[in-house]
Amino acid sequence: MTSDGFTTCLWFDDQAEEAAQYYVSVFEDSDSRVGDITHYPEGGHRPAGTVLTVDFTANGQKFVALNGGPEFTFTEAISFQVTCETQEEVDHYSARLTENGGELGPCGWVKDRFGVSWQVVPRRLMEMFADPDPAKAARANKAMESMRKLDIAALEKAFAGER
Repeated sequence: MTSDGFTTCLWFDDQAEEAAQYYVSVFEDSDSRVGDITHYPEGGHRPAGTVLTVDFTANGQKFVALNGGPEFTFTEAISFQVTCETQEEVDHYSARLTENGGELGPCGWVKDRFGVSWQVVPRRLMEMFADPDPAKAARANKAMESMRKLDIAALEKAFAGER
């Protein structure tokens, strides 16, 4: 058996094309683009000619956005993790993903205007959590739990045991 890998399908009511354009714009500095767009045929679930699916790539990840109707909505049970190298990246993705109706959540989680959940996480935090000294990792974790948008400098201070 062969496979083309995985493609994540995101079910929208009727915002698939808008969402695809949005995600491509958020991750514009990487391998991001809108691809094929399909439309409902005559006799379909929606009026003929309306957008059915939009293939897109965001940050190198393949997606298909589907206009399936209001039956299903997004929950925090599924999220996408954006690993950031710098505070500038954390700030950028937190701001972009919460613009126009999104919201910051606890511990670096954000929900975008479509209801999709994202974790905007500095790579350094994952390194802190993997540190062999459990006290250092616990301090970093406690600091993270008090934050909404993650602050790398504050996490480093907590990790080091500084106030």
